[in-house]
Amino acid sequence: MSTADGDGRPTDGDASASALAAEAAQAAAAAEAAAVEARRRADELARAAAAEQQAGSTVPSDPVPDDSGPPGPVPQDPVVEEVRAGYAFDGPVVEIGALVVDDVAVPAAPVRLPLGMLTRHGLVAGATGTGKTRTLQLLAEQVSAHGVPVFAADVKGDLSGIAVPGTPSERLTQRCADIGQTWQPLGSPTELLTLGGLGTGVPVRASLESFGPLLLAKVLGLNGTQESSLGLVFHHAREQGHRLVDLGDLRSVLTWLVGDGKAELKELGGLSSATVGVILRELVAFADQGADVFFGEPELDVADLLRRAPDGRGVVSLLEVPSLVDRPTLFSTFLLHLLRTLFATLPEVGDVEKPRLVFFFDEAHLLFVDASKDFLAQVTQTVRLIRSKGVGIVFVTQTPKDVPSDVLAQLGSRIQHQLRAHTPDDAKALRATVSTYPTSGYDLGELLTRLAIGEAVVTVMDERGAPTPVAWTRLRAPQGSMAPAPADVVAGLVAASPLLPRYGTRVDPPSATEAVEAARGAAEARAEADRAARDAAAEAGRVAREADSLERGPRRRSRSRSTSAGRSTLDRAVGEASRTLARELAKSLFRRRR
Repeated sequence: MSTADGDGRPTDGDASASALAAEAAQAAAAAEAAAVEARRRADELARAAAAEQQAGSTVPSDPVPDDSGPPGPVPQDPVVEEVRAGYAFDGPVVEIGALVVDDVAVPAAPVRLPLGMLTRHGLVAGATGTGKTRTLQLLAEQVSAHGVPVFAADVKGDLSGIAVPGTPSERLTQRCADIGQTWQPLGSPTELLTLGGLGTGVPVRASLESFGPLLLAKVLGLNGTQESSLGLVFHHAREQGHRLVDLGDLRSVLTWLVGDGKAELKELGGLSSATVGVILRELVAFADQGADVFFGEPELDVADLLRRAPDGRGVVSLLEVPSLVDRPTLFSTFLLHLLRTLFATLPEVGDVEKPRLVFFFDEAHLLFVDASKDFLAQVTQTVRLIRSKGVGIVFVTQTPKDVPSDVLAQLGSRIQHQLRAHTPDDAKALRATVSTYPTSGYDLGELLTRLAIGEAVVTVMDERGAPTPVAWTRLRAPQGSMAPAPADVVAGLVAASPLLPRYGTRVDPPSATEAVEAARGAAEARAEADRAARDAAAEAGRVAREADSLERGPRRRSRSRSTSAGRSTLDRAVGEASRTLARELAKSLFRRRR
């Protein structure tokens, strides 16, 4: 309550209150002036970006002045200047977005990625629902626009909208104005593929022998012993010239090698019947889940992934895989199979201004789940060496910890969307992510948890191979539709595909199944011949014995008759002598009695 002295002058309490009120008024005026200045600066930067777009030049070194505002130079933010300098490149670039300062986008500080540095690979990470798929689409559209083909897995089925021009909206227009993007709806040339015809795209397949035992063991979940046995089977089939085209071929060879063909592997240690039983059971389950239609021919020629459209843009090949959600490791290992095939097929090119192909590995964590050491070593080697073939790889997953450290170390560019720290494991993953970034002025542990949808923390590899400044970035909007393409559009794309006549119909070439059946038939014929030979030998012996018996019979009867005749004469002589002797004895006895 105010008080006054006898002369009506304010007391010390009134003076203190007046001073506080004055300070508050000054603070409010200063805040309003700062807000006006901030709005003026944002408008000024937006006009500068618009002027840059119209002139078709790079970002000007100084903002275009606003004649309607107060005179005088515009204050320069050190962060803005650092990003502008750090992301100013001479060669072709992929536009990622605009720097964000105090939650306000700064179009005069664009965040970019040198196109050639995509061969140093990259990572797009973030929690579910933070915009990773849209970032993938944004990058794929721009890579295609530079004439570079793209391959990506459409895991959730919502990337097909890249083929359809996007739909403008008030919200989209405002976002693009905020970041200085001149947006126009535009679809990209798109090829829709599907594994083995299990979806609506052009069916693509792989022969089992090209897929190889290591990837197959990963898909089947085999242990080390079983994987080794599977490798032995593939080796034997290759040595014998027996083609393993599909799962049926492998089943035939396995049953043969533990059956009639068991001796064929005797020098290599043989196969355990129990191990083969496990592999056969896994193959049956695998086939029941639809994999039987994937392995076969005609096999996809990776050259068909390197096509360009008539207008010079790179074709975006989308692999549809939602029908295989029950067996997710199949599609991830198939993607690695494609990378290995590309590495084996393409010639060395070294460092290039733009890649031959950019490969987006969505849901990348599926590739590394329960992976053996040999499998991880193969992934790491492929990622490390395929750069020299002009192929770039972008892994898309939820957290960097989903990717093994040896692979993560090969990734030169990072676009990190929001991370959540709701659990102790989440908090640990957040700390690990923060520790992998270059030193910056951001509190990344705090920033990464409050990024909005469509925002990311970015650092890329510049044209000299050095990391760019860490930049809080508001990402540009894709020009294609952010919704799946309508069914009629999808059907039209597939029907018009130049690949459909080549891959649309499955073929069944001569393979290991026929070779095993022929070997089994030959073995049965040999066994039958052996049985016939044994039977013939037995019959010949019987006939010989009978012939011998018949030959010996007359001789026995002749000798018997001769012997009988001799014995009869002797018997008669002995009998006559006996009788004579008896008579003489009787006479002698009779004379004595008389």
